[in-house]
Amino acid sequence: MNEKTYWGYHLIINAAECDHSAITDYYTIFNFTKTLVKDIDMVAYGEPQIVNFGSGNKAGYTLVQLIETSNICAHFVNETDDIYLDVFSCKPFEPKVVVALVKAFFDAKKVDTHFLERQA
Repeated sequence: MNEKTYWGYHLIINAAECDHSAITDYYTIFNFTKTLVKDIDMVAYGEPQIVNFGSGNKAGYTLVQLIETSNICAHFVNETDDIYLDVFSCKPFEPKVVVALVKAFFDAKKVDTHFLERQA
């Protein structure tokens, strides 16, 4: 069998019409991150960095969670109740698990995904 192997797997999620109280709550984002790392079978490298900053239509929490196989990054936009989430790993993971967690934690009404298998 001549199966192609990839160096990395990159899930890009744009989630719209999310629950405002959830995307503006540090502890919801923290618990989402911990659950996500566990449910996609990754190993966290340190604690997640979750910082609320920005101004105008850029204000909101930003999340960075390093994982042993790369990273998870997201920005939660207060003004529009949107989430922009990237999960990148050289270890395969199941995108539908990530989507289900975004819907469960943030009650996203619209979720647009792009999944890339990356190779140099």
